[in-house]
Amino acid sequence: MLEPTQTAARPINVMLVDDHQTMLWGLSRLIDGERPRMQVTGTARSCEEALQKVARLVPDVVVLDLDLEGTGALDILPSLVSNSISRVLILTAERGQTMLDSAVLRGARGVLRKDAAAEDVILAIEKMHLGEVWLNGATVARVFVNSADSRSARSMDAESQKQQTLTAKERRIIDEVVDRNGAPNKVLAKQLLVTEHTLLNQLSSIYQKLGVTSRLELYVYAVKHHLSSAP
Repeated sequence: MLEPTQTAARPINVMLVDDHQTMLWGLSRLIDGERPRMQVTGTARSCEEALQKVARLVPDVVVLDLDLEGTGALDILPSLVSNSISRVLILTAERGQTMLDSAVLRGARGVLRKDAAAEDVILAIEKMHLGEVWLNGATVARVFVNSADSRSARSMDAESQKQQTLTAKERRIIDEVVDRNGAPNKVLAKQLLVTEHTLLNQLSSIYQKLGVTSRLELYVYAVKHHLSSAP
């Protein structure tokens, strides 16, 4: 915990979001007992109330339960942290790791179980206010992997959308480019039964659709993404 000489000039403003009145009362007593370092600036018992009060109060830390009157609070997480000031600490009875990881991916900076020690709650609030996170190593590792997988999936989807714009004729041209890599355009045109001018126009269309600029780049792209049926 912070030493007296480190006490901030302004207390850490904490907002509590939980649908159980007893829990709100206990947390309020705990946090207000730490004055002047921190204080409860507001409470909420539903997703709608939480969004309204965060927008109005802009607390430093929001202590959030994930289950509010039977409604999951995951969807409001991005909005709770959108002001770039408020940081969210999940304090929940939820044991499902997938949901907790989702909370972190959506902006939560810390996760605690409701059976956590009181001193851990206070310390987590302090650390998060200082810009740190309150997550164990396993959670950080999982979230990193999930985030990387998500980015990879989005990238693959984008490439798939590009490739779906190709016509059957353009796919045949790609087959010839891969099968006859290095052959002059006139050879490709003869094989495809088109003029060289027509081939160049068709290649330009393919380049634009796939985001490449030359036959060499097209060859590399086609091999990498398994676009060609050529052996």
